[in-house]
Amino acid sequence: MTENEASGVKRVVLLTLGWVELPKSCSVAGAPAGERLREPVPAVLVETDGGWVLLDTGYNPSLIRDPELRRRFHDRFQGVVPMLPPGGDPLLEALERQGVEVDEISTVVVSHLHNDHAGGLRHFAGRVPVHIQRDELAFGLGDTAESHGIFRIDFDDPAIDWRLADGDRDVAPGIRVVKTAGHTPGHQSVVVRYDRALGGGGFVFAFDAADLVENIQQERPIGEVVGCDPAESVEHIRRLKALAAAERLRLVPGHDPDVWPRLTKDLSVVGGIPQEA
Repeated sequence: MTENEASGVKRVVLLTLGWVELPKSCSVAGAPAGERLREPVPAVLVETDGGWVLLDTGYNPSLIRDPELRRRFHDRFQGVVPMLPPGGDPLLEALERQGVEVDEISTVVVSHLHNDHAGGLRHFAGRVPVHIQRDELAFGLGDTAESHGIFRIDFDDPAIDWRLADGDRDVAPGIRVVKTAGHTPGHQSVVVRYDRALGGGGFVFAFDAADLVENIQQERPIGEVVGCDPAESVEHIRRLKALAAAERLRLVPGHDPDVWPRLTKDLSVVGGIPQEA
C-alpha cells in the first residue's frame, strides 16, 4: 500500500475566482451559434495530511483590470469576456475568506496553462512545488501558445518549482493527476480521494476535459481543443466516468454554471468533509 492509498484528503473547498462569458460552442462542440454561457472560473482547496493543496489559480487580475493589458491579452479573443469579482486579487481574497494563508499552501496543481487557470501562479514562485504535465509546460513556452489563450507572462518565471509529470501520477496524499490531453496538449484532470478514516469517496475534477454536465452525461465533445479532433475528447470523458464509477467518486465538470455553485454550497454546509450517500 502506498502512502497516497493509506492516507487521504480531509477536506475539500471549492472556490470561484471569476467568470467567463463565452459561446457555448467553446464548451460543447456543435452547440448552436449565438448560444452563450456565463461560466465560473474554478479552483479547489484540498486539505491533506501534508497541508493545503491548491488546484488551479484563476485569472491574473492585472491583465483584466488594466485597460492596456486587457487590450493586449484578452480583447483579441472576441466573444470571450473575462469577469472578476469586485475587490482585490480574487485568489488571495478567496483564500482569506477560508482562513488560509498563502504560506499554508504546500503544493499547487495546475490543470493546464490557459489564462483562467494559471493566472495566479505568480503567488507561488519560489514557494512551493507546482505540478504540471511536461507536454503542457513545453507547449506553454512555445511560440503559438498565446494564440490559444495561454499567456506566458503568467508562468514564465525561473523561480517556479515545476514538478513535471509524463502521464498519471500521485502528487500528494489522496490526490492523483490524470492526463486528459486534448483541450491543451498536456491538460490534466485531478482525482481527490477522502481519507478512509472519514469513509472514503471523493471527486474526479475534470476541469476542461469536460466543461459541462452534458459533456459527461451525453458524452458530447468539448468545443476547444489543440492538435486533435474534438471527438477525441469523448474518450477522456469515458475514461473519467469509468474511473469515477469504479471508486464511487463524483465526476465534476470544470465550468458548469449550475453544478459548480451548487456543489460549492453543499460542501460549505458540510465543512468540505464526505457525507453518507
